[in-house]
Formats: sequence, structure tokens, C-alpha cells
Amino acid sequence: MLNLVLFGPPGAGKGTQSQKLIEKFGLIHLSTGDLLRGEIFEGTALGLEAKKLMDEGTLVPDKVVIGMISNKLDANKDAKGFIFDGFPRTVAQAEALDELLISKSSSISGMIALEVNDAELENRLLLRGKSSGRPDDANPEVIRKRIKEYNNKTAPVADFYKNQNKYTSINGIGEVNEIFTSICDVIATWLKKAN
Repeated sequence: MLNLVLFGPPGAGKGTQSQKLIEKFGLIHLSTGDLLRGEIFEGTALGLEAKKLMDEGTLVPDKVVIGMISNKLDANKDAKGFIFDGFPRTVAQAEALDELLISKSSSISGMIALEVNDAELENRLLLRGKSSGRPDDANPEVIRKRIKEYNNKTAPVADFYKNQNKYTSINGIGEVNEIFTSICDVIATWLKKAN
């Protein structure tokens, strides 16, 4: 099973590359935002708990998010693998994800980090903001804050996977298909090791 953590700051191209990876490898996209919305929509116990917290302006605790991921894994037992997008965001979440996967006789195959400099990220997000209608992509100050938040809080997760020899960095600047080829080359080496 191929379990991939696709990593990078806002605007690095994770969404674009995820779609291509899903098509090529038949993976299931696990976005915590989508999971939260889905559980809330379906009115599950976890969804109701998450909605209550979100309505209060409180972050949804890791145990609730891990529970949702567990439900998604159980609902897709025959999957070829998963792309984890937007999760884990902290070392505690990475540890909890490892424990969850071990309990299901699985593991993270590796993390691929798309490296893009801050100036390029800002340009990409401003461009995206013109077409996406997302207010957080239209304000340079908000964009800089999001990038800083990523660098401060999420980047340590990379060290967690480096310590497990599961971290690979890819240049996220260039043609979409060139970046995709680089990602596929990394995955090919993982798949060879697994066999």
C-alpha cells in the first residue's frame, strides 16, 4: 500500500500534484478539511462534535481528526493507498497517524515536500486569488502570515519524517509535468523497496 504525505506551504502545488497522483496510482485523497465537512454533512458523532467545536471557534482536537481518518481508512480497505493532504500539521499528529496506521498493519511510505520560495508562493497565491474567490489568497499580508505560520508550526513535521528516513524534498518550481515526474521517480524507489 502506498501512503504518501504530500507536504508544502500554501501555494506549493499540492492540490495540482495530488490530482495527478490520484489518477496515476489510484490513490484516495485524504484531506482533513474534506473529511471534517463530510462527517458534519453526514451528521456522524465525530461530525457533530467537530461542528460544535468549530462553531465555538475552537480547533478540532487531534483525536477527533484521527478518528475521522480511521473511519476513512476502514471504509476503503481495498484502496491501493492514500495521499494525506493537510495532515499531519504537527509532530503530535504525525505520531498519532503512525500509531493509527500501525494498528491497521500499515505505515507511511514517505513524505514528499514541495519546496517553493516565499516570493514565488506569494505570487502564486495572489494569482490564484484572482480566480478562486478565496479572500485569504487575495491579501498579501494574510498570505505572508499563512506562510510564516506554516514555516513555524508545520515545518518541524518534516524533521519527524527525516528521522525515519521517509522524507524527500522536490523543487516545486517549474513545469507541472516536470515536478510530477520528479515525484513519480521518488515513489518508484519506494515501491521497489517495498517489493
